Amino acid sequence: MKNFPIAIFALTLGAFSIGMTEFVIMGLLPNVANDLHVSISASGQLITGYALGVAVGGPILTLSTGKMSRKRLLILLMILFVAGNAAAAVSTSYGLLMAARILTSFAHGTFFGVGAIMAARLVPKEKSASAISFMFTGLTVANVLGVPFGTFIGNQFGWRMSFSSHCRHWSHFLNWYHQLSPKSVERRSTRYSK
Repeated sequence: MKNFPIAIFALTLGAFSIGMTEFVIMGLLPNVANDLHVSISASGQLITGYALGVAVGGPILTLSTGKMSRKRLLILLMILFVAGNAAAAVSTSYGLLMAARILTSFAHGTFFGVGAIMAARLVPKEKSASAISFMFTGLTVANVLGVPFGTFIGNQFGWRMSFSSHCRHWSHFLNWYHQLSPKSVERRSTRYSK
């Protein structure tokens, strides 16, 4: 782990932010329902909408961006994620919040697929499995620490603040990854069959 390039840590931070975005809504359902004047069960559909976006949008986005350089694709996914979370933070209706959640979810599956490829390419071949595993620890840490913290933020300062914090995470990640990811990885083939 100590020999991993810093870009691996940037990918791990990205995985952490995705995990928070996906699951933090669970602890904020009563707040969202009360603020947007819908039932808690209706606000629970925001979880379903996100999951459907991952299942449907992820493969479509992956196939439609197959010839793009991986580094550029990850940066575009980060921008999409920031935009979706920003839209969620300023949503004034249930429909807008659902649309923002679905928009955000499109980046989810593609990020993990491309991120795993990038993590493997950033290290020597014998360390690729460890690098991929380390990247995915971001998702685990998000569930254990990030979601409770995001729920706390949402309960103390309003659910919109929780989504705003995701924008900040991703803005840092975007800047960090853009600066630290080596150009040699960007130049490699982007065909998923290889």
